[in-house]
Amino acid sequence: MSIRRRIGQELALQLSRCIEREHPLRQLFWECTLRCNVHCRHCGSDCKKVAGVKDMPGEDFLRVLDSVERKCNPHEVFVIITGGEPLVRDDLEDVCRKIYDRGFPWGLVTNGLLLTPDRFQRLRKAGMHTVALSLDGMEENHNWMRGHKDAFRMASQAIDLLVASPLHFDCVTCVNRRNYAELPAIRDFLIKKGVQEWRIYTVFPMGRAKNDPEMRLSGEEFRGVFEFIKQTRQEGFIKASYGCEGYLGEYEAEVRDHFFHCQAGISVGSVMADGAIAACASIRADYNQGNIYQDDFMEVWEHRYLPHRTFDWRRTGDCKDCRHWRYCRGNGMHLRGDDGQTILCHMKRLKETEK
Repeated sequence: MSIRRRIGQELALQLSRCIEREHPLRQLFWECTLRCNVHCRHCGSDCKKVAGVKDMPGEDFLRVLDSVERKCNPHEVFVIITGGEPLVRDDLEDVCRKIYDRGFPWGLVTNGLLLTPDRFQRLRKAGMHTVALSLDGMEENHNWMRGHKDAFRMASQAIDLLVASPLHFDCVTCVNRRNYAELPAIRDFLIKKGVQEWRIYTVFPMGRAKNDPEMRLSGEEFRGVFEFIKQTRQEGFIKASYGCEGYLGEYEAEVRDHFFHCQAGISVGSVMADGAIAACASIRADYNQGNIYQDDFMEVWEHRYLPHRTFDWRRTGDCKDCRHWRYCRGNGMHLRGDDGQTILCHMKRLKETEK
């Protein structure tokens, strides 16, 4: 490790420890529905057209925000609406307008299938600040991944709406065996469209992706993703970055703008569709901290979340004697199974390709 990178990581580590002590709530995910209008091969929530859990009433989530507002400046807590597919809710604009009127900025995670021009304008009037739009390949592969014949066409139209607006947005791509080879084509498509920011993830083995071999990259492909992002960033035509998950060793500060630090339960909280009080919405239910129907959200935020804010318990298995522990500290919490062990180690996967 270069002296420059080590100094950067030490500074980032000290900042992380300060944030962990203070744990200021900065992002709050709301899983507003488990219903979805597509059937993605990699879905970690196993969402369905008809979900087994009913949509959370908007008023129930607004009561959570009332709890947050008593302890936090609402302008400093960004609400992220996710699902399922949030746009299947007919009352979404009404609820989001009430979120905005309480002073909370909010953004949307969507597959774009229902993001028509009319719906887009109504969401903007409701105070929408940001959008994260999924694009998982060119037409054939995106439609295959999403399980819908019109998914790519509607995502493409949604991108045009976003590019023409002043909203901040990014496109999000989950890399798998089928779309890995067309990453350059996706990049060129987005650049031609006028997209400025592109977030890339690798699929982790949870939900439907767990037993799907087409979701699992080879070691060479896994490293190739980071080499591709690094090259794309150097070219400068689009700001590509790897998602927040995972300590990446030599690629730290090369494929994203910050050093790794999992913010789940530290500055990021979630309210799940069944009322569970969670951290990052990708983390399995074993690490939920309460439920809004029995607990006050901010009381939970201030006094629980110990599995997320302490680290020694994670130093077992592959992590026990790992030389990367100081900066990794057990990788992202969403990569911990119900037994506390890691289900994926980025450094272990990268090491597979070392010569």
